Amino acid sequence: MPRPRLLTSDDWPEPELRAAVLAGELVAVGPCWASPAEPQTPSLRAAAAGWVLRDARLIACTLTAAWIWGAVSRPPAPLEACIPPQVRVHVGPEVRLREVRIDVDDTAVLARLRVALPARTAIDLLRMPGPTAGAFGAAEASAVHGLLAIGAVSAAELRTRLTALGTIPMVRQAERRLRAVQDGAGGTGGAVR
Repeated sequence: MPRPRLLTSDDWPEPELRAAVLAGELVAVGPCWASPAEPQTPSLRAAAAGWVLRDARLIACTLTAAWIWGAVSRPPAPLEACIPPQVRVHVGPEVRLREVRIDVDDTAVLARLRVALPARTAIDLLRMPGPTAGAFGAAEASAVHGLLAIGAVSAAELRTRLTALGTIPMVRQAERRLRAVQDGAGGTGGAVR
């Protein structure tokens, strides 16, 4: 499979890239740019995220993974990545890094970037602490809704995976959040508890 054609500020000065967007010659793909004719595939978005997440030990997760899979239209700022607890990596301010236990079976490699699979992404988003105590953020709810809407994961699969987690923290709250997302209360209309 040919590598997606992306341009970065390594290729051209950023003002020229932004001018090309205004002229309709390029479109933004996360932190990179591509031809408007280039299909916006998960591989293209992974290649764009990989330009920032350059360390091969980093795994694109949560909202970044949801964007790569096509569940949301824009990547988060900063990009979100995770690493296993025993790994130490230095990242800049353009990356929010979390330590998590993640099996290789819960990831896929797209354009040389390891990405959390849609089911793992949805579970992590559902279990994530919200912007305020007990609140589920609109961005996370929208991403889970997007993963369900594009068919990347089913609600039944998520319920099964949540049940299999047993009594680890945030599982029961994640189940309530999933029900709220399915009922439409988890959209952009406010926080879901």
